[in-house]
Amino acid sequence: MQELSTVSSLAGAPGPADPMLQAMHLETETREFYSLELLDFLVHRAFPGRIALVSSFGAESAVLLDMVAQVNRHIPVIFLETGKHFTETLMYRDRLAERLGLSDVRDVKPEAARLDREDPEGTLWQRAPDRCCHLRKVLPLAQALEGFDAWITGRKRYQGGERERLPRVEAAEGRIKVNPLADWSLQEIRNAFMARDLPAHPLTRVGYPSIGCAPCTNPVISRETPRAGRWHGLGKTECGIHKPVSSVE
Repeated sequence: MQELSTVSSLAGAPGPADPMLQAMHLETETREFYSLELLDFLVHRAFPGRIALVSSFGAESAVLLDMVAQVNRHIPVIFLETGKHFTETLMYRDRLAERLGLSDVRDVKPEAARLDREDPEGTLWQRAPDRCCHLRKVLPLAQALEGFDAWITGRKRYQGGERERLPRVEAAEGRIKVNPLADWSLQEIRNAFMARDLPAHPLTRVGYPSIGCAPCTNPVISRETPRAGRWHGLGKTECGIHKPVSSVE
């Protein structure tokens, strides 16, 4: 398991002001950092007071949440409360936040008036899942990230699909997006759960290796990829917060 060490090789400034150049600079300069060191540098030196973690409190979220808590348990943790989560996820969120001492978990909800107009029955996910994700996740996240220059995600390359070529640092919509666990394997995630004695999401015990909103998440069988149960059969692999969404404006 990684030990947090003092990062002394970089200056406090995160590099060029242009997000794309800045991401390239950070990716190069932090290439040798372990994930915990990377987080420490980003939170305390590159973006102090200007970085947040976005977490689903899903199947693997505890590993990254634990790392962030080790670095600084007071940084904002944004949870997109779509109104469609499993009850188990909401209970797990509360349990993990208390266990790790996270002091600034923010439940970010979709705009009520907009939902009343576009999804009054709460069934938009059935006929237009992209639009549902846009209303319940993409738009609320965009508002929640105002004032932040960078944000942290828990995506990994082994999850497949568009994530297979995931960098640890990238530029997205005028901000820096950081994926500290991008190069971690599933076994490393499991090892971290054991080493840190982290509680598992209750649904992982019944066949859910990836957990999103309840209506759009199914269990998977052993031959399938971890995210195969998300939007099963719809040809959809992402909710939209990690790719351009102009097509659903």
